[in-house]
Amino acid sequence: MTTEHASTHGRPGKPQGVGARVPRKEDARHLHGKGNFVADMAMPGLSEVAFLRSPLAHARITAVRVADQIAGNVFLRQAMPDARDIVADSTLPTYQASAQPPLASGKVRFVGEPVAMVFAPTRAEAEDYAELIEVDYDDLPVYADVDSAQAAQGDLLHEQWRDNVFVTLNADKQFDEHAAQAEVVVRRKIDLARQCMVPMEGKAVLAYWDHQADQLVVVSATQVPHMIRSVLAQCLDLEQGRVRVVSPDVGGAFGYKCVLQQEELCVAWLAKTFKRPFRFIEDRREHLTAGANSREHHYEMVAYADRRGRLLALDAKITIDGGAYSVWPFTIGLEPGQAIGNLPGPYAFKGYRCVTRAVATNKPGFVPYRGVARTGVCFAMELTMDAIAREVGREPWEVRLENLVQGEQMPFVNVTGKHLDSGDYPASLQQAMDMIDVAAVRERQRQGEADGRLIGVGLATYTEQAAHGTSVFAAWGTPVIPGFDQATARVTPDGGLELRVGVHSHGQGMETTFAQIANEILGVDVGSIKLLHGDTGQTPFSTGTYASRSLVMSGGAVSQACKRLLPRLTHIGAHLLQADPASVVWNQDRLEAGGKSVSVKDVADAWYLRPQLLPPDVDPAGLEVTVGYKPKVDTGCFTYATHAAVVAVDPGTGGVEILDYVVVEDCGTMINPMVVEGQTIGGVAQGIGTAFYEETPYDENGQPLASTLADYMLPGATEVPNMRLHHFETPSPHTEFGAKGMGEGGAIAPPAVLFNAVNDALRPLGAAELLRTPLSPTRVLAAIAQGVAAQAKQTVQPATAQVMA
Repeated sequence: MTTEHASTHGRPGKPQGVGARVPRKEDARHLHGKGNFVADMAMPGLSEVAFLRSPLAHARITAVRVADQIAGNVFLRQAMPDARDIVADSTLPTYQASAQPPLASGKVRFVGEPVAMVFAPTRAEAEDYAELIEVDYDDLPVYADVDSAQAAQGDLLHEQWRDNVFVTLNADKQFDEHAAQAEVVVRRKIDLARQCMVPMEGKAVLAYWDHQADQLVVVSATQVPHMIRSVLAQCLDLEQGRVRVVSPDVGGAFGYKCVLQQEELCVAWLAKTFKRPFRFIEDRREHLTAGANSREHHYEMVAYADRRGRLLALDAKITIDGGAYSVWPFTIGLEPGQAIGNLPGPYAFKGYRCVTRAVATNKPGFVPYRGVARTGVCFAMELTMDAIAREVGREPWEVRLENLVQGEQMPFVNVTGKHLDSGDYPASLQQAMDMIDVAAVRERQRQGEADGRLIGVGLATYTEQAAHGTSVFAAWGTPVIPGFDQATARVTPDGGLELRVGVHSHGQGMETTFAQIANEILGVDVGSIKLLHGDTGQTPFSTGTYASRSLVMSGGAVSQACKRLLPRLTHIGAHLLQADPASVVWNQDRLEAGGKSVSVKDVADAWYLRPQLLPPDVDPAGLEVTVGYKPKVDTGCFTYATHAAVVAVDPGTGGVEILDYVVVEDCGTMINPMVVEGQTIGGVAQGIGTAFYEETPYDENGQPLASTLADYMLPGATEVPNMRLHHFETPSPHTEFGAKGMGEGGAIAPPAVLFNAVNDALRPLGAAELLRTPLSPTRVLAAIAQGVAAQAKQTVQPATAQVMA
């Protein structure tokens, strides 16, 4: 990896403060095997839980028989009357709510749905017990795709519904007026496959009853401990004060762990009921079957442009395969809401019409995955932009350059009302084109490759809405609306600093970046700053870690808390120095005045241990503050980037090699560029998986066909290229330090970039466009064959040829 950096904020920076490349504090324990995950924990009397899961996608449960010798260790839904179903309500007008039982009740709705819960001293014994349970099923019609689900006339997934559609959203802004002016019309059907998220650690939950506190303690690998506490209390009819949720080290999440899982509710119910410890650890097969719950979008795009390729209007139909249940708290409404609002991306056109619907099918319920709809909308939009460029005979980057919101237009409100806060989108595109050297690539294409491979170049520009606030989630109608994030900052007796926040880290580096924010303000050494997070019993409230919000929201609260401490420390320090507080100057963690200095440690010593040294008018609130924060404008801040790639395609095998990959990203002021780069590289790796490898196909019976890692392909080290990164830094006007969220961005653009590059490489062969993920060698060869056949028959127009394999 190589990096370049172009800053526009002019901040000189402190050695450990904002902008410093401080090594991640949390890495040491993980690299030495000292992490503390749910699976590492041991407790006296701990029982392991396994689930008997449905082998059918849609069926009524007609009978269940449990062997007598295991009857006391097996539970069905009817044995849990004091556990409520998981219901994620929404205020969206067309929304139909689903009730997801902790264990299947009456019928099953996807392969892998839990039917019975079994516990034993070991997981192996629990699985053996599960094999002694017999279940009789009566088959129902299976809706394995959105078309069959929408065509259903009876036997719906949820009997009380009017049809199999969760929700339909519509937008129409001056579409007819601007579409009528078009000289060029381009149509495409574009599809993304269903995926799993595949964190290293799957679902993991351990629950027990704390008799001293008279409290249910749930230790869960969750991104959102405070929200899980709220919903568990609701589902188990407990006061929130009698539920504590602890999220220890978490082995990756990517959105998979930001919702209430059925297994979390079941294990918590066991602990509440029996006042003993129970644990469930998801295995990989369970994840690949019951967790295939993201990315599946289907687009019908019609773009209206002038002869230069200037986009005038866009008409889109988006259908999302929502699976069987709407998840709590974000609901299935989040995905179509994000899709309809973010499809225009960074482009400044004026006519827009879009219908997006989420359809219920016999698959696991759709869960927000890193990028939340924006990977899909970027894929659809950027393939469409390339199609426009081909239609008007111009370079794709030239067409984009004229369509992007221009730097001088910022801040800009786009056609869907998104408040694009800052940045220079054309500059990022131009920088990426300079780095990839398009002219040299075109010359290489003209000369040809000695090995017969075909060279292609592709690009994509996107926006990443981050840290969406109250107004955005209220418009989406979710049952929990984020407001203020809180942070506590407390100076310790030895002059260190303790920070407490309600978000939780599962790889974001918060223990480092939040310490850097505090260091920037108070000068305390990063090594002396401790972050406490992930425990509802010890931290102030936050809705949690999702939507690239943590650094903006909780990081902003940390900043505000430290700023509130500053005058209190200064006042005590000035008294110790016998100086006017106005004359005190901060130098790292020392306060200086009149040629003398004291440290934060000296101030803390006076407060905690030698109060006789304190000024008579000292603030009795002391050296601890709790502050709530949200940005001045809560519609979100917008990170943006341009990705570009050069690929080589082997027309004989369909194999694709990434020869070069560049990222030009602007996430505002970077708190730690090294953390930003790590997030970007990891995101691009996931995006390569979406583009080339990852897919959970289903047969007509709703059976998942990729249940092991032998079938579900992931990119490895040899498939992820060396990347070249360039940073712009355009501060957001709305946030602390001008920072923006960026944790999801790396995963958004790669599918579009790589498909555009491969399509560019195959153009000389007249190949059909590839418009469906993943881009497998089989599909590449099919595209070539389809193009050859079309040329031979002279019946298919290249502008509309598509691969549907």
